[in-house]
Amino acid sequence: MAEIRKKYDAEFRAGAVRIVREAGKPVAQVARDLGINEGTLAMWISREREATRAGLDPDERAELARLRREIHELRMERDVLKRSVVLWVKEATK
Repeated sequence: MAEIRKKYDAEFRAGAVRIVREAGKPVAQVARDLGINEGTLAMWISREREATRAGLDPDERAELARLRREIHELRMERDVLKRSVVLWVKEATK
């Protein structure tokens, strides 16, 4: 059976990260209070730190995330095409 993943909007993620930073509460406690996975919240915090270090504004971060997703998809498509060419060449040389 397929796993159903919850999707959280950017405002919710930013609010959760802000609670951890400003309230000084442990990640585990905030995650429990919000009903999310501790690892998910920790990932949001690390991404926010990385973006802050890079000096990106929210629009640039969103574009960066979009471009990374696109790169991932393109790499997957490229790999599929490579495999299909190999199979095609094997078939053609038989």
